[in-house]
Amino acid sequence: MPWLNYYHSYPWEKFFLLPILVPAVIWSLIWKGTALYKAARNGQKGWFVTLLILNTMGLLEIIYILFFSSVTPLKKKRKK
Repeated sequence: MPWLNYYHSYPWEKFFLLPILVPAVIWSLIWKGTALYKAARNGQKGWFVTLLILNTMGLLEIIYILFFSSVTPLKKKRKK
């Protein structure tokens, strides 16, 4: 199996994606955390579950924050 020696000859090749992967994970966690917090505070259970399950590298989270998180509930309790 000569191809086996090729893949094991350069051990640093395993880490070539780290400069891309680490910032992508940090980016995704920041947006996901913010979107989940806003969905929970607004009582939007459907959005919360959707954002929790789907991983879209922050795209769905950004769309939610920009367009859907500012929706106010229809009924607010008033203090008298």
